[in-house]
Amino acid sequence: MLLAVRALWAVVALLTMPRHASASAQPISAPRKPPITWDPIPFGPERKAQMVAYVRRHYGSFMKPTWRLIDPHVIVIHYTESPTFQSTWNTFASDVPDPELHELPNTCAHFVIDRNGRIYQLVSLGTMCRHTVGLNWTAIGIENVGYSDAEVMNDRAQMTSDLRLVRWLRCRFHVEIKNVIGHNESLSSPYHREDVVSLRTQTHSDFNHADMQVYRRRLRALGGCPAAYTER
Repeated sequence: MLLAVRALWAVVALLTMPRHASASAQPISAPRKPPITWDPIPFGPERKAQMVAYVRRHYGSFMKPTWRLIDPHVIVIHYTESPTFQSTWNTFASDVPDPELHELPNTCAHFVIDRNGRIYQLVSLGTMCRHTVGLNWTAIGIENVGYSDAEVMNDRAQMTSDLRLVRWLRCRFHVEIKNVIGHNESLSSPYHREDVVSLRTQTHSDFNHADMQVYRRRLRALGGCPAAYTER
C-alpha cells in the first residue's frame, strides 16, 4: 500500500511540475572537441622574445610583458585572403616583419579552417598570436581560408567546423557569445587596449557586424555551455 501511495504522489508531482522547471532540469551536454590537425608553425625562443617585446610596446601600460596567452576573453573570426591552407601556413611560419605594420614577430592565428572544413591548429592556446591589433593580449584567433565573409559563411563544411570549434573554445574558456567577434568589430570590444596611439583605430574589414550578428545567432543555436562552463 505504501509503495502505491508513493507512486501516486510521484505521478502527481510530475504532472503538476511547471513546464519551465522540467525543461530547465535537462542538463546541457559539454561540447565535444572537434577533430583538429596539429600543424605548428615555428615558435621558438627567438619568436617568443619578439612577442614579449611586442607586448611591451603595445600593452606594457597594463600588463607584464609575456609571450603567453593567459585567460583569453575574446575569440576573433577572420578570413585569410589567400587561396589555400598551405599558403596561409607559409605566411605565418615565415617570421619576417609583416607587410602592413612591419613588426615582429610576424602575424599568426591559433587555428586555420580549410575550405573542406578541416581544422588546423598552428599555435598552442597558451601562446599569444598577432592577429588583431588591440586584442592580441586576450584573444584566440581563427582564420578561415577565403576572400570574403559571404564566401566563408555560405560554405557549409567550413562554417560547420568553425562553429563547432568556437562553441568548444568558448565553453572551455568561458567566453560569452557577445565576445565572439569579427575582426571588423575589434574597436568595439570592451577588451580593446592599445598603447601605440597611431594604432588605436586600426582594424580590418573581415567579418563585419551585420555578418557577425548572423554568425552569433548560428552559434547560439548550437546550445549553451554546461554548468561547469557557466558564462561570466
